[in-house]
Amino acid sequence: MFYRKHLIVFCSLFIFIACNEDLKIAFTEINVSTDQNSIVEINIPEANGNDMIANHINTKIQKTIISALDIGYQDDATSKSVEESISSFNNQYNTFKNDFPETKQKWDAQIDGEVIYESFEIISIAITAYVNTGGAHGNLNISFLNFNAETGHVIPNSKLFHDVKAFKKTAKPYFDKTVADKDITLNTNSFDLPSNIAYTEDGIVLLYNTNEIAPYSTGIIEFIVPYDKANPYLVFNSF
Repeated sequence: MFYRKHLIVFCSLFIFIACNEDLKIAFTEINVSTDQNSIVEINIPEANGNDMIANHINTKIQKTIISALDIGYQDDATSKSVEESISSFNNQYNTFKNDFPETKQKWDAQIDGEVIYESFEIISIAITAYVNTGGAHGNLNISFLNFNAETGHVIPNSKLFHDVKAFKKTAKPYFDKTVADKDITLNTNSFDLPSNIAYTEDGIVLLYNTNEIAPYSTGIIEFIVPYDKANPYLVFNSF
């Protein structure tokens, strides 16, 4: 009887651990390319483990890359896969060269992804895309993606906070200091949270892409609100 009781406890504990293991996601870095490609370089994290969670995460990452490589209206991107979007980008460049054979302008695209925070509750990933289609300068854009670690679903910024207004009030002094340190001329009385917000090891990072709130020459504006200031307003715990 003593043996049977302990066996039942052990089996129950094993099942519990196995179920928890299924929820865990591991990331590996992969390089994505196609044949006949010489101008697009993509290095991104790929989620592995629980198939449902991994599929949600990987699909969103892929959609972000497809959008970045589309040189038309990003919301109207028609490619069904990253590989297809790479081929489309190369084909459009070849068409450009054929139409303007004497031009010295070159196209290139570099897209890199990084897991910047991971816990049992939330995963934050940064996608940095630099795309140059021969203009005066290329386009640099950083996207933060936040995922529910238990489901793989994207977490909207509004769902990161219990009280967005209170967090905004807490974040503003850090924004003001960043603007002052960079010697940027902005109306700091008007302050809106950026579209890119994510967890990091040091705190909540807020990032404004080029041209989002300031001229191109200003570049990216980025700052961190430490967890000891942000924690009262966060839905997901920081570890």
